[in-house]
Amino acid sequence: MDDFQNILENGINFGRGGDKPKDNGKVKTKAKKKQYITGAHGSGSARQKAKYREQRANRHK
Repeated sequence: MDDFQNILENGINFGRGGDKPKDNGKVKTKAKKKQYITGAHGSGSARQKAKYREQRANRHK
């Protein structure tokens, strides 16, 4: 009966329990890895994107 009374007074929380996971600097997506940035993994679209990134980086030098 004590649990029931507690629910009546405070309601039910269906939210996330605990703290959020800590970000320790790990790469979460493939897009941020060096091979994908440089286009070295063999994909044609990645090579093309790498070319555009390089052009953009060298634009105002």
